[in-house]
Amino acid sequence: MFGYVTPCKMELKIKDYEKFKAYYCGLCRSIKATIGNIPRAALNYDMTFLAILLDSLNDDIPVYSKKVCAMHGFRKKISIMDNQSLEYAAFCNTALSYYKFVDNINDDNSTKSKIFSLLFKRYLNKMSSNFRSHLNYIENTLNELYKIESNPQNRSIDEISHPFGELTGFILSAYRNDENKENLYWLGYNLGKWIYIIDGWDDLERDMRDKKFNVINSCFNKDRRSYIEFSKEIEDRIDFILGTSAAQCMYYLNKLPLKKNEDLLYNILQFGLLEKMDKVFKRGVCKNERSI
Repeated sequence: MFGYVTPCKMELKIKDYEKFKAYYCGLCRSIKATIGNIPRAALNYDMTFLAILLDSLNDDIPVYSKKVCAMHGFRKKISIMDNQSLEYAAFCNTALSYYKFVDNINDDNSTKSKIFSLLFKRYLNKMSSNFRSHLNYIENTLNELYKIESNPQNRSIDEISHPFGELTGFILSAYRNDENKENLYWLGYNLGKWIYIIDGWDDLERDMRDKKFNVINSCFNKDRRSYIEFSKEIEDRIDFILGTSAAQCMYYLNKLPLKKNEDLLYNILQFGLLEKMDKVFKRGVCKNERSI
């Protein structure tokens, strides 16, 4: 379920685009410094957003550094030096990646995921005891989600997506116990539901073809219609649900006392989520989009 929370590049100022890349590189370096080299392979944009958001709630001035990156042909890349927000995002990136590999094993018996899950588990076992309660919560919540997915009969889309919303709310709000905790939780809760449901829409055709669980198919396709017929009928409803969740993310972002990165965060939640919806729904300028 990773990779959906990204900025809308066309609406970004150059300085904010460079800033996003600096956080992304900073997160990569933080994973290496605090956890290890191999977990960098699962670096994702969603956790970059997490680092930016949490770092934006303090007055600390980011420290930038230009260092050689082996992943980019040993060219020098600008990155933000390791800080507490990046360290926390590094832990979350590794933990969620591990459980994603476990989920892939349960779904497809993936050999690649088996190998990575064993490697990542070794790193998680060596992590600070400060994160032990976080790991327990993540594992318990995902087990609850898998239990619901294995027996989804007569459950609404809100009920099924609730555990993932709670998990994302927890991740955003468990960083620091302060006055921002509640607003961070609800921002994360709505963002988690958005991620879970857009992932369901993105995978709908494949899941229906392979006869796998899909939250949208389970909740709305009671008559077992074909993908083409069903997707056309349900598209507007899913679009409305996602748009409502995205609007709630903006509502709670507006309640946070941001000290920096305001334009970048607004871009991600105001334009980035909508752009991702356009891509997944294959509409507008994204309908026949190709790489350039």
